[in-house]
Amino acid sequence: MDRFVVRKVQASSSKTPEYVDVNTLPRDPGERKPISSYNPNQRDDIRRYYLAKGPFQPKLQTFKQTIIGGESRRFQASWYDTYKNWLEYSEAKDRAYCLCCYLFKDYYGNHKDAFVDEGFNSWNKKARFGRHVGQVNSIHNNSYKKCEDLVRKNQSIQSVFVKRSDKQKHEYRLRLSASIEVAKTLLSQGLPFRGHDESSDSLNKGNFLEILELLGRQSEELGNVILGNAPGNSKMTSPTIQLDIKHCFGEEVLKQIFEDLGDDVFSLLVDESSDVSKKEQMAVVIRYVDKYGIVKERFIGLVHVTDTSALSLKSAIDDLFSRYGLSLSKLRGQGYDGASNMAGEFNGLRALILKENPSAFYVHCFAHQLQLVVVAVAKKHGGVLRFFNTVACLTNVICASCKRQDKLRESQKNKLEEKKKNLEIEFSTGTGLNQELSLTRAGDTRWNSHYKTVSRLATLYDSIIEVLEYVEETSSNSTIITQAGGLIEDLRRYDFVFYMHLLTHLLDSTNNLSQSLQRKDQDLLNAMSLVTSTKHGLEDFRLESFPSFLETVNSFCDTHNVQMVNMDDVYINLRNPRKKTNMTCRHYYEYDCFNTVVDMQIQEFGNRFNEVTSELFTCMACLSPCDNFASFDIPKIIRLAEMYPCDFDEEDRRRLKVELTIYIDNLKGDIRFDNLDGLSSLARLMVETKKHHSFMLVYRLLKLTLVLPVATSSVERCFSGMKIVKSDLRNRIGDENLNDSCICYIEKELLKKVTTDDMIDRFQKMKTRREQV
Repeated sequence: MDRFVVRKVQASSSKTPEYVDVNTLPRDPGERKPISSYNPNQRDDIRRYYLAKGPFQPKLQTFKQTIIGGESRRFQASWYDTYKNWLEYSEAKDRAYCLCCYLFKDYYGNHKDAFVDEGFNSWNKKARFGRHVGQVNSIHNNSYKKCEDLVRKNQSIQSVFVKRSDKQKHEYRLRLSASIEVAKTLLSQGLPFRGHDESSDSLNKGNFLEILELLGRQSEELGNVILGNAPGNSKMTSPTIQLDIKHCFGEEVLKQIFEDLGDDVFSLLVDESSDVSKKEQMAVVIRYVDKYGIVKERFIGLVHVTDTSALSLKSAIDDLFSRYGLSLSKLRGQGYDGASNMAGEFNGLRALILKENPSAFYVHCFAHQLQLVVVAVAKKHGGVLRFFNTVACLTNVICASCKRQDKLRESQKNKLEEKKKNLEIEFSTGTGLNQELSLTRAGDTRWNSHYKTVSRLATLYDSIIEVLEYVEETSSNSTIITQAGGLIEDLRRYDFVFYMHLLTHLLDSTNNLSQSLQRKDQDLLNAMSLVTSTKHGLEDFRLESFPSFLETVNSFCDTHNVQMVNMDDVYINLRNPRKKTNMTCRHYYEYDCFNTVVDMQIQEFGNRFNEVTSELFTCMACLSPCDNFASFDIPKIIRLAEMYPCDFDEEDRRRLKVELTIYIDNLKGDIRFDNLDGLSSLARLMVETKKHHSFMLVYRLLKLTLVLPVATSSVERCFSGMKIVKSDLRNRIGDENLNDSCICYIEKELLKKVTTDDMIDRFQKMKTRREQV
């Protein structure tokens, strides 16, 4: 029995390792397993993966210091330039490694080398790098040659045994190029690739094969080498090939993003939402300033998270940063929607990142705050709350039936034609003119939904009442009849019309701000300026506009046969008519309704956007070019630089003070910098005029202010794209497939720049292929 147990244990210990997903391999060399621990049949693919990614060379602002021989020593970023083809640095272990020797160490037995095994950290012995490289036939140089041979297309064993003619290679390239172009078209539109049945005689082959067939019919040369005319083992249409091509496109798009970012600072925007298959997905967007001084917000990935706690989200972000070679030390801003697990001051994702990087300042999403302003007023004021309750009941009754919605559209159409006959409007079928409208529900999560709801309510007022009367007359359900009758009475009340116009004006006043916050290139100072201007506009409306507002309400009542109120009469509270109010109707509507609601709106603006008064933003405002740099203040700008100790040391701050004096004199004397409208325009113009080279420290400060996020609109758009890519019909799409598809669909601008030659090169290097170009 004992011998049997021993044999069983020995057999299990010699079991061949299972295959791993190469996309989950760690990038940090200190966290990698030995290459010999992977399945022998997959080792070359793993080697190709690491060679395609290149050496892991994080360019940190400062590397960890170690006391060696009584002196403080650390890794130097300049060593990357000298040994750029193989030198790697591990942030986790603060040690240096050799990529080439790691990949092919198992070819040379038990040879010990610090750059391969435990890692090198004797930073005072720079000569050890050269000794590791050694002579021509050293282990390092032989390993480096093996790396070159591995990625060289003509060196694979298969290409040696299988000799292909130039014609066969040309045909293979044609097939691969056609598959790449078809995939590019489908990815840019977010369309599915596969069909229900992909056999040759099927009528539902899917978009990929159908478009490929179409291309074959348009080109005789291509038609003779694809699909049925291609070798059975080289059609380049299998599901695996489609996924590989999709992944290559995703990698090429990300390559453009990270090349554009370079080694610069950036901000992080994160949001979470479940997809159609009820998987919790975290969308990650980075915000940075490119080499032309233009603010960019780029989507870099969807991450499936099984737990939405702050620690789990932080771990997922660390994995994503490690995979793409991003460093947390370069993070200068965070933008979330305010959820406690994201923006929590003590235990949220925001706090966890700030512990590692104090310069990663958090900015609450402005668009989310704007929505909270509306929601707060609706919850605090009884009249506004009753108005929205009535609107919610109204949308339930109207939108519950297709027949009622059709009736609403028909009524709207008839009224437009009637107005056209009476020459009240100039009928046009242009974009956005006289289009069909329907009621939308007011939701707390969509910051513009309240505006659409209230504005459409005023436009469709007569049509809505007509539909409610139709429901009351034709419905057989007594509950629905009672609801419709009650809604007609509510809609014909003066109070309802009053609040409808008041909220329409208030939401219309904030609509420009709402639209502005959606812009990807919006900078924080301009957003704050718009908030302040909106607040001032509300204050002027409160002080001066009640007479004209009342005239508008009365005119609407007169047009739509709503009983008006005599403002000189004594106000009677309909809920308690016997109790004397001792006030006129004018006093009630002006002070208890109009002034109170507007005051609450203004107060909420101050409460929700209180970050405007913080020291960081006050110092940022001194960089503004508006009014010919009227806010320029050198001591405050120096204070701003002190808030970024990783970007400005003591020597930089001393030089900055001198540079600012020359900078302001130079730009004020240049007419090209007159009448600029914000920091974004200033940064672009500095790059255009090459002044960012003359005033490098000032431009560095400008970039730090521009990367601070304004709103999470870009992340929300990513979720909209995800819903197109992963629909009910495609709900089984895998995580990697979904991620690649979303990257290509959302960043289609960069997808179009990917060339076929780059794709073929990446596709061939991805793994061993039967054919070689």
